[in-house]
Amino acid sequence: MRGHDRINACLPDELVMEIFRRLDAKPSRDSCSLVCKRWLRLERVSRSTLRIGASGSPEHFVKLITRRFVNVRTVLVDERLSLPAQLGRRPSVESIRPLPKLRYAKAKGGSETGELETSYISDAGLTVLGEGFSKLEKLSLIWCNNVSSMGLVSVAQKCRLLKSLDLQGCYVGDPGIAAVGQCCKQLEDLNLRFCEGLSDTGVVELALGCGKSLKSLGVAACAKITDISLEAVGLHCTSLETLSLDLEYISNKGLLAVAKGCPLLKVLKLQCINVTDEALAAVGTCCLSLEMLAVCSLQKFTDKQLTELALLFCQKIGNNALLEVGRGCKFLQALHLVDCSSIGDEGICGIARGCQKLKKLHIRRCYEIGNKGIVAIGEHCKSLTDLSLRFCDRVGDEALVAIGQGCSLQHLNVSGCHQIGDAGIIAIARGCPQLIFLDVSVLQNLGDMAMTELGEGCPLLKEILLSHCHHITDVGITHLVKNCTLLESCHVDYCPGITAAGVATVVSSCPNIKKVLVEKGKEVSQRTKRRAGSVISYLCIDL
Repeated sequence: MRGHDRINACLPDELVMEIFRRLDAKPSRDSCSLVCKRWLRLERVSRSTLRIGASGSPEHFVKLITRRFVNVRTVLVDERLSLPAQLGRRPSVESIRPLPKLRYAKAKGGSETGELETSYISDAGLTVLGEGFSKLEKLSLIWCNNVSSMGLVSVAQKCRLLKSLDLQGCYVGDPGIAAVGQCCKQLEDLNLRFCEGLSDTGVVELALGCGKSLKSLGVAACAKITDISLEAVGLHCTSLETLSLDLEYISNKGLLAVAKGCPLLKVLKLQCINVTDEALAAVGTCCLSLEMLAVCSLQKFTDKQLTELALLFCQKIGNNALLEVGRGCKFLQALHLVDCSSIGDEGICGIARGCQKLKKLHIRRCYEIGNKGIVAIGEHCKSLTDLSLRFCDRVGDEALVAIGQGCSLQHLNVSGCHQIGDAGIIAIARGCPQLIFLDVSVLQNLGDMAMTELGEGCPLLKEILLSHCHHITDVGITHLVKNCTLLESCHVDYCPGITAAGVATVVSSCPNIKKVLVEKGKEVSQRTKRRAGSVISYLCIDL
């Protein structure tokens, strides 16, 4: 009843705050905080995460938020958040921006110039932040160039409960990282990518201080970090589970120390040009919990219980390496190969024979891989459900026939494999009734017959990409959507045989359709636009 506040009279503060915590939608929390002064106060108390853009007048702004939000556990500061892009937009609950009156710089005469300030968060702001948020558990400082060791020391001394620290792109030095090691004994996750001011001295002190708790470490583009740092990591960070390294001066010595000292390692990502087979063999021998290994510019490797392997732009890795993987990694479930020009059918056959639990195989622009290797996959890897062969121009219908006979795929991407035609896709349609995703873009030999078979054999299909398939017409589309009524997304851009009538058929036959992509300039009937205007998207790039 008007004039009676039944909610506030009955609900205690703790219950209202718990309701706020369970509201995931930011606009909902915004709206609730405007109901009354009590709800505004309780919403501030219940807030645990703040996201701050680092431009404007952040020093003054940090003082304001530390007084208003006393239970914050996570602070995300991102220098990449540009202030002009945020103007005119209502801030969300977790996106706090400087107040309008703080956004303008004053000229020497005291009048406002109307130009945005160029100041960023600095050590003074970090000092205030550390003093105000002593219970902080996660701090992210992305490309905050004005932050130095002085501010980081202050945060480390005040925020001793810190568990996650992201310093990507910050020019912090050794004293700051050493202070983190000395004070933050619960630190688990640390990102030091592009921290160019660091050297071995800081990393060694960090490992000595909080190595026992550290579980994840990322370091990239730090020219002063050498094997000395990795030896300290191997000696003190015995609980490390994830390690990502992109360092020029790391050799076998450092990685050997990590392999021997970090037996719990599960994820290892390497882009270290000086690391050779000796170190990777040690990883395979010592890190028996390893689940994912991603390497760049390396040659051979060995591992026992590997479940996922990604080789990206590894020009020197050849068939012998994959043969060894096939012999030693019988638990492998996912393999990603991108631009590995020395890998061919022999290596893929080795994977097929030895890794028969393979579920996902993604290959892109590996031009030496052809029918023979993929046929072997179809014959041996019966658990395969996800196959991507993008721009592998030696793969043809023969390969897909074997896949259709041996595997029950759910996802298939053969975009750019110009030798594949109706016969290959028909084999998939007849052998893979569980198919839900299909990308056959740029297949010039594909026609309506394949669409008819897909409609009859794959009723669960939800997404299909037919871009630049010049021989598919309205007839094929009609047969496809007749039975594929679960279709949610259909790309028919640059398919000259599919007209406005074909687009209308897709829209009218598929009640769950959410997106139909056509090229800019494609004729679509006014009736279709009125019926499903929000569904139709236009590709605005002229190809």
